[in-house]
Amino acid sequence: MKVLALSGSPRKKGNTETLLRAVLKGVEAAGGEVELLRLYDLRIQPCIGCGGCDKTGGCVLEDDMQELYPKILSSQRVILASPIYFYGITAQAKAFVDRCQALWNRKRLQAEKGEWRKDPTRKGFLVAVSATHGEKVFDGAILTAKYAFDAMGMGYGGEFVVKGMDGRGAMAKDEATLALAEQAGRKFMD
Repeated sequence: MKVLALSGSPRKKGNTETLLRAVLKGVEAAGGEVELLRLYDLRIQPCIGCGGCDKTGGCVLEDDMQELYPKILSSQRVILASPIYFYGITAQAKAFVDRCQALWNRKRLQAEKGEWRKDPTRKGFLVAVSATHGEKVFDGAILTAKYAFDAMGMGYGGEFVVKGMDGRGAMAKDEATLALAEQAGRKFMD
């Protein structure tokens, strides 16, 4: 099963990537074929709200999102990972999510023609890490992920989120949580 994993962290080998790799270990153990991309390494312009995708279901901006759209559409699973910045996902992850408006419009246009076929096997999953312990620290990211996956034509397959990872390398030291993350990756493939 094809799995597209997108890391929204600007930091290589940070807490978010460490947690994501644990989830992906479980995904691969369950038979997933993973492609991992770092959004920071891609050129993704912010949505300009031009309305071009309203008519065509395609984005008018020419950047690396043009290569991501077919990857999203051909994947059975998409995993979005992000550290939490001010109770939300990073700017890199949010630019990606905003550009999924074209996919939402594609789905809407297909539905209007009677061509849209919901595939209940397609699912999205959120992986997120926060330094703080705020009661609602993940609420914004979860809501954003749910709507992003819906735009991609996917159901919400859940999340694996971890609070209190303050400091570089903190996640790598938490072997118990990494083991749980690997289990969550396996379960996500069910």
